[in-house]
Amino acid sequence: MENSVYKRLIKLVFNYWPYLALSTATAFIYVALNGISVWLTASLINNILSDFDKLVLEHSHLSSSSILTLNEKIKYFTNELILRDTAKETLKMLCFSILIIFVLKNIFLYLKNISLIVVQYRLITELRNKLYIHFHSLSLSFFNRQKSGELTSIIVNDVANMRQALTVGFQRMFVEPINILVFTSLLFIISWQLASIAVIIIPLAGFVIVKISRSIRRKSRRTAVKIAGITNIITETLASIRVVKAFAMEDYEVGRFTKETDNYYNLMFRRSRLRSIAPPITETLGVLIGVLLLWIGGSEVLADKGITSEDFIRFILIMFSALQPIRSLSNVFAEVQVGAASAERVFHILDTKPTIIDRNNAIKNVEFNDQVLFDNVSFQYEDGESKVLEDVNFSIKKGSVVALVGASGSGKSTIADLIPRFFEPSKGKIKLDNVDIRDVGIKSLRKLMGIVTQETILFNDTISGNIAYGQNEIALTKIAEAAKVANAKEFINDLPHGFDTVIGEKGVRLSGGQRQRLAIARALLKDPPILILDEATSSLDTESEKNVQEAIDNLMKDRTVLVIAHRLSTIINADQIIVLDNGKIVESGSHTELLEKDGIYKNLYNIQFNN
Repeated sequence: MENSVYKRLIKLVFNYWPYLALSTATAFIYVALNGISVWLTASLINNILSDFDKLVLEHSHLSSSSILTLNEKIKYFTNELILRDTAKETLKMLCFSILIIFVLKNIFLYLKNISLIVVQYRLITELRNKLYIHFHSLSLSFFNRQKSGELTSIIVNDVANMRQALTVGFQRMFVEPINILVFTSLLFIISWQLASIAVIIIPLAGFVIVKISRSIRRKSRRTAVKIAGITNIITETLASIRVVKAFAMEDYEVGRFTKETDNYYNLMFRRSRLRSIAPPITETLGVLIGVLLLWIGGSEVLADKGITSEDFIRFILIMFSALQPIRSLSNVFAEVQVGAASAERVFHILDTKPTIIDRNNAIKNVEFNDQVLFDNVSFQYEDGESKVLEDVNFSIKKGSVVALVGASGSGKSTIADLIPRFFEPSKGKIKLDNVDIRDVGIKSLRKLMGIVTQETILFNDTISGNIAYGQNEIALTKIAEAAKVANAKEFINDLPHGFDTVIGEKGVRLSGGQRQRLAIARALLKDPPILILDEATSSLDTESEKNVQEAIDNLMKDRTVLVIAHRLSTIINADQIIVLDNGKIVESGSHTELLEKDGIYKNLYNIQFNN
């Protein structure tokens, strides 16, 4: 899994190769200029500390010598650039050269960073869009298994963690070794004896970095799970805040939340402690070796043998400059491990396949002309529990009203979920005009249906936005007409901004009856030929039920309707009433016929009407 994660991360990054190429090219130029700037800085110090006549004499020797070492050649070209007739003119030229180099260096640093920023934010946008699009492709069973807070955490926090690792991390892993190589090469050019001692820090630092990075990866996995847990508690509590307050459970919820945040703090602290310890260790190792080199090289300079004072100054400056990319590399490994842990969670979601998909050559444009038929349908959930439905056979003729009744858990809502293909039958077929609905495109099938449930789903939008959900160019007159037929126009007109009133998350600013009437208006505006009503009035008071039932009656006109009923008074006039018990049809017929049978339906009727 680990290798495949890195391969997929690299593939994601390389989708933006033009920007990465620009960033890498400018990074190389920056590295080169950085090396030159350190070299010139050493020349500046030497120029200030040394006798000018001695510098001119040394340059004269270099000019006349037929054989020069690489170090001497570089010094010769440096002197050619900066050396002038007087010490002051030379100093001026040196200062000017350093200024130009530093300006150019920072221009290329900016270009490197800005091209990376483009990659970072395009990448984070692409990943979030992919995840969100993929969420919509997944079947309802996936969301029944997952916590909404955890999914939110993945799309927000884990993608953000990947951003840093995918761009800055990978580029530094490529560029910083080049930076270290350039500085190391310069050290060997100046003095291979001292450089051999200096490079000891590289394997030592590498060993420390690898050891720490492995532990960071493990802790990052656990941290991602913890922050998802925290997000889930927040989402769950805010969605249920009325229940929390009604049961005076504020202290309980606060305790639950603070326990999770304390656990998260401990994990984050341990991970950050590991991330923070690598740079000081590598820098301490570097300073120890640097002090050793100061002693050895300084002794040679004082004894006037081996390395010159100018070379020694240059060597020390370059060596300490090399510590920065080494320290940076230690941070990069930590960032990549955090990103890899988050990537595992993101890829796990992206790799999840929808269980309900369109078949090849699925019918894209379908009409409803005859009936919906359940042909020997059975259903059980993926976890293999006992069957929810078993050998169900019935039909819903076009223009008829069919009602489902039965105790909780008898399978009524499952039947309603099977028709729009929220779930697939485990056995048997559901046919639309003698066509298996699995041969019909999912979107085409669901466009035929309007669904009004007991739990009204509204959005934090205006009244008109909720009624015309997804239909951006619907005239307000049509929205108003749908609201009128749904018995909603009167209360809408009493709102401060009428149809432009924002109703809050889940329509929290409206009563239950008002929310339900908006849902009915939404279904009316869609004008579907098939209507599914899932206990749409069961949670309402008598007054609200009356208004909603009138709206439902208006909605049901000239439509094919499947009603899941809790209150039998709402389905007395249904063309057919089907009684379910433990997933099986045990009775069916009209209201009068079922009363005459003296079975389960009559018993339910007597209980509700106290007969």
